[in-house]
Amino acid sequence: MMARWHKTDKKTGVAIYNFKGTGIPQLPLQIGDVVCIFESCEDWYKGYLVRHKGSEGIFPKSFIHIKEVTAEKKRHTENTIPAEIPLVQEVTTTLWEWGSIWKQLYVTNKSERFQQVQSMMYDLMEWRSQLLSGTLPKDELKELKQKVTSKIDYGNKILELDLIVRDEDGNILDPDKTSVISLFHAHEEATNKIAERIKEEMSKDQPDYASYSRMSSSPTHSLYVFVRNFVCRIGEDAELFMSLYDPQKLQIISENYLVRWGSKGFPKEIDMLNNLKVVFTDLGNKDLSRDKIYLVCQIVRVGTMELKESNSKKYTQGLRRPFGVAVMDITDIIKGKAECDEEKQHFIPFQAVMAENDFLHGLLNKVTVSKGDSGGQGLWVTVKMLVGDVIQTRKDYPHLVDRTTVVARKLGFPEIIMPGDIRNDIYITLLYGDFDKYNKTSQRNVEVIMCVCDEEGKVMPNAVCLGAGDKPVSEYRSVLYYQVKQPRWMETLKVAVPIEDMQRIHLRFMFRHRSSQESKDKGEKNFAMAYIRLMKEDGTTLQDGLHDLLVLKGDSKKMEDASAYLTLPSTRQHLENKGATIVRNSSIIGGLSVSSRDAFYISTLVCSTKLTQNVGLLGLLKWRMKPELLQENLEKLKIVDGEEVVKFLQDTLDALFNIMMEHSHSNEYDILVFDALIYIIGLIADRKFQHFNTVLEAYIQQHFSATLAYKKLMTVLKTYLDTSSRGEQCEPILRTLKALEYVFKFIVRSRTLFSQLYEGKEQIEFEESMRRLFESINNLMKSQHKTAILLQVAALKYIPSVLHDVEMVFDAKLLSQLLYEFYTCIPPVKLQKQKVQSMKEIVRSNLFKKQECRDILLPVITKELKELLEQKDDQQVQEKKYCVELLNSILEVLSCQDPASTYHHIQEIMVQLLRIVNRTVITMGRNDPLISHFVACMTAILNQMNNQHYSVYIETFQTSTELVDFLMETFIMFKDLIGKNVYPSDWMAMSMVQNRVFLRAINKFAETMNQKFLEHMNFEVQLWNNYFHLAVAFITQDSLQLENFSLAKYNKIQNKYGDMRRLIGFAIRDMWYKLGQNKICFIPGMVGPILEMTLIPEVELRKATIPIFFDMMLCEHQRTGDFRKFENEIILKLDHEVEGGRGDEHYMQLFESILKECVSQYPNLSMPVENFVSLVKGLLEKLLDYRTVMNDESKDNRMSCTVNLLNFYKRINREEMYIRYLYKLRDLHLDCENYTEAAYTLLLHTWLLKWSDEQCAPQVMSTEFQCSQTYRSLKENLYEKIIEYFDKGKMWEEAISLCKELAEQYEKEVFDYELLSQNLIQQAKFYENIMKILRPKPDYFAVGYYGQGFPTFLRNKVFIYRGKEYERREDFQAQLMSQFPSAEKMNTTSAPGEDVKNSPGQYIQCFTVQPVLEEQPKFKNKAVPDQIINFYKSNNVQRFHYSRPVRKGSVDPENEFASMWIERTSFVTAYKLPGILRWFEVVSMSQTTISPLENAIETMSLTNEKILMMINQYQSDDNLPINPLSMLLNGIVDPAVMGGFAKYEKAFFTEEYIRDHPEDQEKLNRLKDLIAWQIPFLGAGIKIHERRVSENLRPFHDRMEECFKHLKVKVEKQYGARELPDFDDKRVGRPRSMLRSYRQLSVISLSSMNSDCSTPNKITSESFDLEVVLPKPVKAESEETALQINPHPEVKMRRSKKRTKRSSVVFADERTAPDISLSDMKSLSRKCEFMSDTNLSEHVVAPQKTSVLKQMSSVSRSMPTIAGLTMSVSTMVPDVAPDVASHRLSHPVFPSTSDGDKKTIKKKKVNQLLRTMRISKVLEDGKQPLEHHFKSSSTDL
Repeated sequence: MMARWHKTDKKTGVAIYNFKGTGIPQLPLQIGDVVCIFESCEDWYKGYLVRHKGSEGIFPKSFIHIKEVTAEKKRHTENTIPAEIPLVQEVTTTLWEWGSIWKQLYVTNKSERFQQVQSMMYDLMEWRSQLLSGTLPKDELKELKQKVTSKIDYGNKILELDLIVRDEDGNILDPDKTSVISLFHAHEEATNKIAERIKEEMSKDQPDYASYSRMSSSPTHSLYVFVRNFVCRIGEDAELFMSLYDPQKLQIISENYLVRWGSKGFPKEIDMLNNLKVVFTDLGNKDLSRDKIYLVCQIVRVGTMELKESNSKKYTQGLRRPFGVAVMDITDIIKGKAECDEEKQHFIPFQAVMAENDFLHGLLNKVTVSKGDSGGQGLWVTVKMLVGDVIQTRKDYPHLVDRTTVVARKLGFPEIIMPGDIRNDIYITLLYGDFDKYNKTSQRNVEVIMCVCDEEGKVMPNAVCLGAGDKPVSEYRSVLYYQVKQPRWMETLKVAVPIEDMQRIHLRFMFRHRSSQESKDKGEKNFAMAYIRLMKEDGTTLQDGLHDLLVLKGDSKKMEDASAYLTLPSTRQHLENKGATIVRNSSIIGGLSVSSRDAFYISTLVCSTKLTQNVGLLGLLKWRMKPELLQENLEKLKIVDGEEVVKFLQDTLDALFNIMMEHSHSNEYDILVFDALIYIIGLIADRKFQHFNTVLEAYIQQHFSATLAYKKLMTVLKTYLDTSSRGEQCEPILRTLKALEYVFKFIVRSRTLFSQLYEGKEQIEFEESMRRLFESINNLMKSQHKTAILLQVAALKYIPSVLHDVEMVFDAKLLSQLLYEFYTCIPPVKLQKQKVQSMKEIVRSNLFKKQECRDILLPVITKELKELLEQKDDQQVQEKKYCVELLNSILEVLSCQDPASTYHHIQEIMVQLLRIVNRTVITMGRNDPLISHFVACMTAILNQMNNQHYSVYIETFQTSTELVDFLMETFIMFKDLIGKNVYPSDWMAMSMVQNRVFLRAINKFAETMNQKFLEHMNFEVQLWNNYFHLAVAFITQDSLQLENFSLAKYNKIQNKYGDMRRLIGFAIRDMWYKLGQNKICFIPGMVGPILEMTLIPEVELRKATIPIFFDMMLCEHQRTGDFRKFENEIILKLDHEVEGGRGDEHYMQLFESILKECVSQYPNLSMPVENFVSLVKGLLEKLLDYRTVMNDESKDNRMSCTVNLLNFYKRINREEMYIRYLYKLRDLHLDCENYTEAAYTLLLHTWLLKWSDEQCAPQVMSTEFQCSQTYRSLKENLYEKIIEYFDKGKMWEEAISLCKELAEQYEKEVFDYELLSQNLIQQAKFYENIMKILRPKPDYFAVGYYGQGFPTFLRNKVFIYRGKEYERREDFQAQLMSQFPSAEKMNTTSAPGEDVKNSPGQYIQCFTVQPVLEEQPKFKNKAVPDQIINFYKSNNVQRFHYSRPVRKGSVDPENEFASMWIERTSFVTAYKLPGILRWFEVVSMSQTTISPLENAIETMSLTNEKILMMINQYQSDDNLPINPLSMLLNGIVDPAVMGGFAKYEKAFFTEEYIRDHPEDQEKLNRLKDLIAWQIPFLGAGIKIHERRVSENLRPFHDRMEECFKHLKVKVEKQYGARELPDFDDKRVGRPRSMLRSYRQLSVISLSSMNSDCSTPNKITSESFDLEVVLPKPVKAESEETALQINPHPEVKMRRSKKRTKRSSVVFADERTAPDISLSDMKSLSRKCEFMSDTNLSEHVVAPQKTSVLKQMSSVSRSMPTIAGLTMSVSTMVPDVAPDVASHRLSHPVFPSTSDGDKKTIKKKKVNQLLRTMRISKVLEDGKQPLEHHFKSSSTDL
């Protein structure tokens, strides 16, 4: 039984595998596809694809992951939203969007960006799964979110996607819930953040930029060091002292970190083994900027005196001896330039002490200079720079820094003292000593023992600390240097004792000599001592710095007796102060004396927040002890170091207020206390102490208790203000104003405490004094004294900061009133900038959030803004910036308040400022950095205006003119802003919000227009015009064209904003229909904009707006009887729009159906409208074709479509458009260097112009020749350009004809002989070029496009293409096939059948055709040089031939010629080539056949012509190599078996043939005639050969001459003899030109030369040509090649080699009898360089099929490499020439030898004849004229 399908709750799933599906009903899925499921059955689901709801089917359950979703209804649609956190959804959509771009990057081969996007996507996927896991702790989740959003934003930026704006938590901002200004600021912030991020990414290659920038922004830094291992061979315990060291100042800058290392090679405390971590903290930016910082480690061993001494009992143990140092340069790590990874271990090599006087400290510098080999001994450490102080680093780097990590502080306070940082550290450094040896034989081994003692001499326990990380000890023993008189210890230790004990303690230093022998050592006593107190008698602490201590000698017992030594002076300075008396009596006192021969130096550094070294400060703190010094101490406070004051902030403030309170009845100290207070507040403003702001605030809130202080503070402040406003000197006033905020905080707190204590007593008095205080401030603002200006600036700056506090004890409304007065009493134009900045702060205060305060303050602010923005002079950018910031702040505050409370305020801003802001936007440059701020501001005002506001605003305009002006300027501004968005292109949300606001405003203003400016009298054409143009600009802007966006972006916009285009589109339609009879004013002006709108691909919009067109037509028709203007405009605009990418097939159908439907109600209009519709439809088809191919790589297709459009515009008589496309076609030609075609294209433009001096009509102008005002100048300019193109295309004949036309104008119309002379020089140059410059003949190719797969303009059509110079057919065909990659190449040359034409595929046929020379009447009966005639053979041609051999009848295996027929196809093109294209369509085709005999005649003519041409060349150039002539002659006179003409004799001169073909008698005679004529030609050639042959070729020549004699005898016997005439050159005197030499010859027929020859007097109607057979043996090729290329086997050879140049001489003569005329002979030219095919005939023989090869091979052998000459005679039958496309002679270009040879005339006569002789058939009676064309086909040799 089959399972049933069950309905399920609507579920959403995601495909997690690809599912192919095996056809319906299975639904194929790709990974990531979202499906909606509504049924299930066992292992299957049924549902549809969410992105394509039409795709429904079934799919396996195992392929689907079900997701939780929620449904959200919005804009009438229900959206399913995944139930994940928003960020996960965002990552998902981002990955989708990036994924498609990522694939594109792969396709376009942008590998670097591809890799980058891939790695970003991997990161996002990884983080997404972490987010989904839900296992992250809060802080890590926050950090991860930060990383994710940062990565998304960065990726979007580099992929040029839209910017995403977020709130502080990283959630996407909702524009509906955010004010415009906040949204704008969020965009700015996001852009800056990303720019910073990109900078970081880009500088990844440079030293760690990110950490560096982060570090430089933080005030405090720490260095984390982890000691991994210490490798050193000591064998005793050691102490490692690590610290930071500045090598330039030679000083240690941090505490030591002490590690005690055991003799066994690991730490003494074994549990510290992997936990030797320290953080050197308190490093400030000054430390970071030190030139160098080292991490140093000093190593002290603890054991015996000498290391080598054995560890026995007799040696003294426990001595601290110097061992060595290790130094590492950590400058780069400290500065963040080097990568510091917490995993990377650094090795610091160890340097041992070499000699006894190598002091450890001195060794530090030596090590850095000489990097000695440490032998692998040293320290392994990990270092990392951390940002922040200890507390911060514990938070930020919990994995590195924990509670157990040792902290080593800087010696001294950090740059910024943190308030809670209580320290009481005294650092003592033992510097150096100098000890006399006295009665010893050697110097002492001095050990210093230091302890901390009280006044009784008792040692304080655990008061000394050797280094961070070590337990405190009671006494310290120094390092011991062996027998050194002046030891330099440089050892720093820390003394830490409770603050209360400081007064009574001192440091005691004992000096003892240590012996290496334990027995001796025991007997050693202290030999001297020194001491120093830490506090001075005046209660201040010992000054930092160096102290020269007195060394006391005497009884060692007495040295421990404090009463004995404390009476003695302790320092040398002290001693000098006391005088020298003591020294003299020194031996008496207490048994101790001062030693003058010994010295001992220490330095101290006090880092204490409790001890002061300043007497004045101490005096102030303890003012009650000496009240008489109070005034002095208060005054001295100003010179106390700030650091000292800040350390004792609370104590100092307490002291100040106590003084004030205890003198409450007098004002004796008030001013001094006030000044002291101001000084302290000023200190805290300093960056160094900025963190004390919080301490000060905390003090005010928690500790401050002076209830009466407010009265005194206000009194002094008022006094200062009054004094200053009178212009009197008051030195502290400026400092006071800067400290105003805190002064008021004290005042307010004091008043609050008083009020609480006395329950609101004296409130009125307080308010009154506050008011008076403000009045004093206002008086200062009014003051005109010079000194006041600075104070006024300060007051403006600092007054806003007091509001927050004053408001708590003072009525807000009253305060606002005081502020109002404060601003209004400043003279109007004074301090405007400062006023605006001050107001900005006011607006940001709480005060401004209250409606009643805004009521008072807003008018004064708007007035100020208005004045400042209206100033016409060039404002400073800064001022505008302050204005816009102020206005934006106001708008932001208003947007957050209840709309009811802000109604009037928005109205105030709107009335006062909207227009000014608009005008500022209009006048501002679009690149101004502030423009976006002003536009955001304007958008915000419009956004906050409700409907009522709009109405009120419209009513504020006094006259309708003003209102029109306002609306006009607004519309123009909107249009400008829409066209040039002031925001970056990726600010999508901002642009859409702006659009939404603009849309509402446009619709509101449209209502006004309907009400006020629609009726007759009030109708404002320009206003309505602007409205329509704006609305269309709005609807067509890029940011609203949703169909161009990715699916994600489309959905985002659609859901949030909908499609705004429909709304405005319908509004435009409604507005149009409201116009009534005014519509005519907008035709044709509005046709273009409306067209643009209807082209938007939104069906509903199109349906709504296309009928407007009919309305326009109707309107114009009613007015004028037709709709010509409308039609012209739509054609013009349609062209622009479609080219710009708009429009499609669907539009064409809608346009047709809607207009036809509209016209159905107006029968009288149906015909014109239908004509119009079909016209537009035709145009659209062509334009869409054109647009499609414009992006096509194939320039040919682009040209074809351009010509189609040209012809269309010509047909409908639209000159302007016609000319526009002419120039587009011209540009396409120039891109391909088709200069000839470009010239013909421009020529079409000239045909529209006449030679007249009238002004040019605008429609015939071209943008390129704007300067040409008249028809004449335009035509002249065009001619010059065309002549230039013709010159480049070597079409000098065409150029000359234009030159002549110009010359006639210059000569007869404008009489400009100067131009005429230039023109004639140019003509002369062209004539010379024709004669002297080689012009390769282009080949022509027939191309057929068969099959339905081709576009309509190619389908089943044949075209003739003009090839480029030297272009091979294979290359041409390959290029053609590349345009149609799926097309198939046809291997036949015959036309295909209907099956091929109707098949869906693409088939291309391509073969070479021969052009047919058109009859040139001007050459009739004239001897025309080759160079001239050659031009017409391949130019100005419209007819083409293609010949192919066919077999008829039985084939004679011995001689195939008897059955070789030629089938010739003729093609006629639509236009002559060359023309405006390189190809034209074939309009007619016809076929004829040529019999074998006619074929033989053509071939024989060719051979004779070839010989004649060779002779001609060799006559005129003595330098030509002889080989070609040798081979040609030898091949004919000494043919191989069946060679030469023997094959014809055998085929045709038989009884049998004559019997079977009696009608061919004439032709047979003609063939015989040709054979007979060959002999004199050969004879002339052999004479030349004899003259030129070299000695080594003489035998060859003799053999050839021998053969010729035999041949001559044979031929003359059979066919009669022929002779060349002898004649004189009468113009010997001038340089001889062959052509000129024979101009005087009369036309002589062959019969007059030799009457024996019976030539027939009639020619058959079938045309015939002769073609020489090529003499080289050729391998057989496939049938295909044979057919595509002219199928002569010889012709194939031509293809395979390089082209040769062509040469031949031809003339076209009148149609006379078929005899050789002597005038023909004139036509030979001395210019033999012109080697081109002379294919003049319409009917040229087609070469035989491949099957002739056997026979041909013999011929080939007999006639080696002949370039044949063809004589062709053709009737008017349209035929096709054979393929002689690429015949190029491989001779070098022959220089002419025209200038007279000095040989005898007699000898030259025959030669001259030979040179000019041409075989030509002239009909005897001369009555049947025929075209005489000569074809030479040259071959590759």
